[in-house]
Amino acid sequence: MGARVATTETWMLTPVEGWDFDQVREVELPFDWELVDGVIAPRGRVALWHNHVRGGLAGVLSTTETGAYRVVSGQAVVVGARNVVRPHLIVFDLRGLDPFAIECVPVERLALVVEIVSPTSRQDDRVRKPALFAAHKVPYYWRVELDRDQKLAVHEYWLNADTLAYFPAPSHPVHHDKLVTELPFPVEVDLEALVGF
Repeated sequence: MGARVATTETWMLTPVEGWDFDQVREVELPFDWELVDGVIAPRGRVALWHNHVRGGLAGVLSTTETGAYRVVSGQAVVVGARNVVRPHLIVFDLRGLDPFAIECVPVERLALVVEIVSPTSRQDDRVRKPALFAAHKVPYYWRVELDRDQKLAVHEYWLNADTLAYFPAPSHPVHHDKLVTELPFPVEVDLEALVGF
């Protein structure tokens, strides 16, 4: 008998050992989801500003990408058989990958992950996902948050290769008004204009 496959009726009945991606990849659910430690986890809804900022940031990063790097939003990333996540934005190395065939980007191809924090994703974006991506040696992680004054703050993290943990970028750990960095490639973002309302 073959491995059990998730369906629209059984996806929430997680097996003891958890689902793996091959068991859930074909299930069509009426919501966005990620596979977290073998459990199908629905993703919460987000406010308009969130998607507006994601689109604007993707546009700026796409116009400044260099070499083999590419920028994409909402793309599934395989972080082991039982963890498949969809970061808001990723910068990845396209070399050797067939963009017309791949469904998920391998985590080892990532140069940067950008997560935009919403009320339903604070714990994931501040704790779980940074730990997950650091453990898999993704060099850079940005956490984008909206503060009480409706202004953006971008927290820039670099990977410590010895401890496999992120630390705040030494010269500019948090960007306000304008994001200027050289890594993973030179980019400058007007954060005030990015909100744009």
